[in-house]
Amino acid sequence: LINSGSASASEIVAGALKDHRRGVLLGTRSFGKGSVQSVIPVSGNSAMRLTTARYYTPSGISIQAKGITPDIEVALARIETLEGGNTREEDLQGALDKSKAGQASKDSGASGDSKGDTPEAAAGTAPEDQSKIDYQLARALDLIRGVSIFNVTKPGS
Repeated sequence: LINSGSASASEIVAGALKDHRRGVLLGTRSFGKGSVQSVIPVSGNSAMRLTTARYYTPSGISIQAKGITPDIEVALARIETLEGGNTREEDLQGALDKSKAGQASKDSGASGDSKGDTPEAAAGTAPEDQSKIDYQLARALDLIRGVSIFNVTKPGS
């Protein structure tokens, strides 16, 4: 996860992960602090801060003022629970009886609802409480779960 609060050393790490394809960056563009400053003493009790170097990603792109652009842009957002539920088949007038549907899936060999089919089960853990209020973290956890599910269900594995 990166955003405008990611600066300096975290941008160097993010740039290296991105350039070497060792991770997926998700969030918003980082701060863009790509300079090294040295403090040089001057006469009296004074000092001068001088920019002496710039940070570059392994591919040679300057971080200064540009920052690191994530692979997947996810803007900051507030998570709100909307009133009113989702409409499902069982809510419709004239819907088929769901008690018979369970028998049909057992007879046909199709899997019914099982805990192993949930993204949380595939990822191995339930999402952290923080993801309920942090939209970017929630999307990052969704991405991890999706990759985990894909790797488990990939043909030939």
